[in-house]
Amino acid sequence: MRVVVTGGAGFLGSHLCEALLERGDQVVCVDDLSTGKLSNIESLIADPSFVFVERDVALGLDIDYSVDAVAHLASPASPPDYLLRPLQTLRTCSRGTEHAVSLAKRHGARFVLASTSEVYGSPALHPQPEEYWGNVNPIGPRSVYDEGKRYAEALTSAFRRAHDVDTGIVRIFNTYGPRMDAGDGRVVSTFISQALAGEPLTVHGDGSQTRSFCYVDDLVRGLLSMIDSTEPGPVNLGNPQEYSVLELASIVRRMTGSTSPIRHHGLPQDDPPRRRPVIERAAQSLGWSPKTDIEDGIERTITWFLDEGGARRPRRAATADRAPIME
Repeated sequence: MRVVVTGGAGFLGSHLCEALLERGDQVVCVDDLSTGKLSNIESLIADPSFVFVERDVALGLDIDYSVDAVAHLASPASPPDYLLRPLQTLRTCSRGTEHAVSLAKRHGARFVLASTSEVYGSPALHPQPEEYWGNVNPIGPRSVYDEGKRYAEALTSAFRRAHDVDTGIVRIFNTYGPRMDAGDGRVVSTFISQALAGEPLTVHGDGSQTRSFCYVDDLVRGLLSMIDSTEPGPVNLGNPQEYSVLELASIVRRMTGSTSPIRHHGLPQDDPPRRRPVIERAAQSLGWSPKTDIEDGIERTITWFLDEGGARRPRRAATADRAPIME
């Protein structure tokens, strides 16, 4: 099977490309490298089953190969990235999604949209099932990503109804693991970078807000199952174990052996107080559930930061004045 992966040089996309190759698929990785990195896919370049295409999907997507599936992961995904690139984020979620699903339509291919838990906004319902329509501020600073992904879901669903395209939507909850950027503003990478550097761990508010953290290998298994299925979704992919920010900080400090203090900052606008996925649909339709314990996953991520130099390649290094923004 030949799979086109947009955003394939990003954190999650590169892991998906690797997993597809490992199981014997051919991969066309498309990325404009605005937030993705060639270093994420450098080990794949020599594989004859792997092709890299540097391209902005918002400008078009023509592939000179037969295509069996399209996994659309392209979009700035970390808060500092989409807040820095608001119009690019909207173009990628709108025009980019239309070009990606149109490619699938031309080839009669399976199309999988990587959506996000951000479509639930600051949820009034907890935990969040797929039937929940969300509570999103359409004009707030986070709306470029939240509403961009909601539009991408609407567009994907319209192509399924109007053109009978085999589409599927996954809503991805906080994912972490090796290849995270040390300066991406996400809470796991920020805490690990700060702890290893002996800097204060910066926390929004009192730290009681919660998230559910899914290790990247588990998430990729879910994406592979969605690509192989005919499930239309939306399907939540995430770990239903819920942790407060302070609990996560305690885990990171203990596992890094850090004595870094915690420094509190004000809450950003529209920051969700709680987030946890209901994953019964993923279990029933995909046979999927996460397997990696948070301490095991955090340990592997810390090891990557130490061994691979992730902490030495900050794009936007966390400081005492920049608290992590959690998705």
